[in-house]
Amino acid sequence: MGDPSSRKCSALRRLRNQLKKKRESLADHFEFKMYILFHFKDKKKKCAVFEVAEVMPVMTNNYEESILQGAKEEEYSFESSQKLLEKDVVQLHAPRWQSMRRDVIGCTTDVEFFLWPRNDIDKIDCHLFSRWKGDSSPYRPIKVEFTFSHHEYEKQLMHLLTCKDKTGLIINNPEQSLFLFIDKAQLQTNKSKVVMFNIASICLFLPQDQLTHWGPGTTEDIISSYLT
Repeated sequence: MGDPSSRKCSALRRLRNQLKKKRESLADHFEFKMYILFHFKDKKKKCAVFEVAEVMPVMTNNYEESILQGAKEEEYSFESSQKLLEKDVVQLHAPRWQSMRRDVIGCTTDVEFFLWPRNDIDKIDCHLFSRWKGDSSPYRPIKVEFTFSHHEYEKQLMHLLTCKDKTGLIINNPEQSLFLFIDKAQLQTNKSKVVMFNIASICLFLPQDQLTHWGPGTTEDIISSYLT
């Protein structure tokens, strides 16, 4: 009969083959929960915690023509597009969220967070949970870290200061697992102009083969520790 691990791997392989024929993705068979945390340098200050209202999964391999077209139009290199296709990456988009603060719970809005210039944020951290569709069991945490330190994103924002575009700007952490879509604005003061950057959307990149890499605990176990 084989050990449980081998049976599980065989079942996943069969499912992937079926999905390929249908032009679907393994991600389509999961439900996701995502939480975005802003950690502050002042350790006495609680994290700002947001729950994503709807996680939107998109498979890069389902968009092969679009990816290759982007390479042709020199939006990025052909080599990088090939790497995306080979990785079979799931993009998990977070366009709307709600604060976990008790005084504003239930207020769902478009993602908007003032990111720069400010010096109180230590890092941005995302927690991703999933379960099979139709499964009533609790969501389980995926064992992948999605972290973006202020040292890393500030360097990239400095480069965007001279950029003429005001929307559609993207920065990412060194692991290329967490991407921030940035809006740029200018505030005119009495003495000078101040450039500001806001987060407009967040996207996680996750290799498809890590969709079932679950760790211990539940959503409530992990997120509640940041709220108390």
